[in-house]
Order: sequence, then structure tokens, then C-alpha cells
Amino acid sequence: MMVRFGMLTGNVIIDCALLAWFLAQLIKVILELVLLRRFDVKRFVSSGGMPSSHSALVVAAATAIGRLYGFDGPAFALAAVLSAVVMYDACNVRRSAGDTARLVNQLLEHVEKLTAEDFADDLKIIMGHTPLQVAAGALLGLGIGLLA
Repeated sequence: MMVRFGMLTGNVIIDCALLAWFLAQLIKVILELVLLRRFDVKRFVSSGGMPSSHSALVVAAATAIGRLYGFDGPAFALAAVLSAVVMYDACNVRRSAGDTARLVNQLLEHVEKLTAEDFADDLKIIMGHTPLQVAAGALLGLGIGLLA
């Protein structure tokens, strides 16, 4: 069966990016089901985890641009640079924010006057990715983008 990109949005590049994102999110749900024996449908739209859907999305778009318009053109150059920024952010900045949220949540559990119950929700801990999760997402995106 031949994959027909452009059928969903009318844009091959956006369809490749969306497919890569969708598959990355689906893989997260399946991995949680297999490894933790837990089915959590919210996992399908949450950030963090293996593989990085952010990396899959941007690399699929960049690769599709390269395949369709050339890897030596300005469109691919811009897409590649923006992909690098997104992957750096996913691996470093957002991961640090997740680590900070984990520490704040632990502090709240030990403060005498304030407890975690004083707040509506704990801070979101799973925000970023490990380098392996980013690489896996990038490889998924590369594979999808090459189908363009």
C-alpha cells in the first residue's frame, strides 16, 4: 500500500510531520502499555517520553522539504536549523524545567505550613527528553520524511 501524503491537509510536508508526531505518540502509549502494563489515553497527547514527538515532527518536516525541494536550498536550511533548536530545547531546556518541577514537588511535601494539597496540581514533571528519546524521535521523523 502506497502512503499518499497531502491527503489530510493538502500539504505533503505538514502531512509527513503530523504522521511522524502521531506515530511517536502512539509508540509512547504502546510502550507504557507493554512496559508498565498501564493504558493511559492521556499519554497520547502529553509531552516527554520515548520517542520525542517534537523531534519526529520537525525532522519529518525538514526531511520532506529536503526531498521535495532539495537539501541545498534555503527552505531546507531553515527547517534544519529550526529542527536543531527544537531538539536542543526538548533535550535541555524543557528537561531542566521538568527537573525543577520534580524538586519543587518534593519541597512542597516537606514544608510544614504548605503542603501539596494547598495547590491545585503538582507541577508537571515529564516535560523534556533524554538525548536517546530525541534521537529516536529524529530517526522516526527522518524515516517518515523520506517517504515524501
